[in-house]
Amino acid sequence: MRKMLTIISNVLRGSASRNGARVVVSARTYADFTPQATFDIKKCDLHKLEEGPPLQAMLSREEGLQYYRTMQTMRRMELKADQLYKQKIIRGFCHLYDGQEACAVGIEAGINLSDHLITAYRAHAYTLTRGGTVREIMAELTGRRGGIAKGKGGSMHMYTKNFYGGNGIVGAQVPLGAGVALACKYLGKNELCVCLYGDGAANQGQIFETYNMASLWKLPCIFICENNKYGMGTSVERAAASTDYYKRGDFIPGLRVDGMDILCVREATKFAAEHCRSGKGPILMELQTYRYHGHSMSDPGVSYRTREEIQEVRSKSDPISMLKDRMLSNNMASVEELKEIDVEVRKEIEDAAQFATTDPEPPLDDLCNHIFYNNPPMEVRGTNPWTKLKSVS
Repeated sequence: MRKMLTIISNVLRGSASRNGARVVVSARTYADFTPQATFDIKKCDLHKLEEGPPLQAMLSREEGLQYYRTMQTMRRMELKADQLYKQKIIRGFCHLYDGQEACAVGIEAGINLSDHLITAYRAHAYTLTRGGTVREIMAELTGRRGGIAKGKGGSMHMYTKNFYGGNGIVGAQVPLGAGVALACKYLGKNELCVCLYGDGAANQGQIFETYNMASLWKLPCIFICENNKYGMGTSVERAAASTDYYKRGDFIPGLRVDGMDILCVREATKFAAEHCRSGKGPILMELQTYRYHGHSMSDPGVSYRTREEIQEVRSKSDPISMLKDRMLSNNMASVEELKEIDVEVRKEIEDAAQFATTDPEPPLDDLCNHIFYNNPPMEVRGTNPWTKLKSVS
């Protein structure tokens, strides 16, 4: 017997009307939808590679709906963070990811949760894909006890299993990621580390030192430069003598990928992961993407680029719209079904924001906890020699 999928176009279930409008119910079976489809994707530019990722990608209906939900969750979460920051509920550094969702979701779709990932300070979306919840992320942003780092990390310092942050020092996560990749190789579990950084960090000397070590030791590391066109307020053309970031590894093979297309990112990541797992050493990916917000919340984002430029990217290359159009044009989902997902996502975000603004802040007694992973309780000096605090692992 066919399982029925009931889609309620105006969200209310079992209610006859809302604001005087009639409820339209559309009942369709799963058999009415295309279960999977194949799409042409943009060819990657290659460096020191004879072959690259495939030029076609298969997408199942279930995958498409999951990708859509996750990207919408990221988008709405970041827009809510923007709102809370402007209300001064979120304070301090806050770097938003809206516009770049295809990168995070595509990378995650190309590796396993048992693999490892480390990134810079634009980390909210990766915390979500690595297993964090919207509730934990929002509470961390507001510095509350229920946050994913117990309210002590904030926007830039969130962690989950096999996710090592969230790092505030530009470029510093790259050598750390290579260290994680060294551990993967040493332990022999066929795991890898995805090590992310931005175009603004790409000129850092420590990154080139890390390339050298990773190549010498053939570490299973995917170096990924998320090139969103601007490092803080400086365009890549003004900051870098060469903007071919995928060639920066020199002796390390590289790919330049359309970072606004989730299927491009997924297939390129699968290709890169296979390269690493086969013992060939590191590989470098440049994801060409775009951020809609400024570099951080202190940057309005329009002094070094025009509003028209931002709007053009939104209208022509938005990663969520691109996936949505593919699914609708190939009968893989209905407009009503996607609207239902949008409503569910908005509710999840609102519930998380409510929790993040009502959950208590961590008490002062917790300030020094977790300095060490597994040590007996110890005393920590406070702001003067007479103030003693306790640290519990």
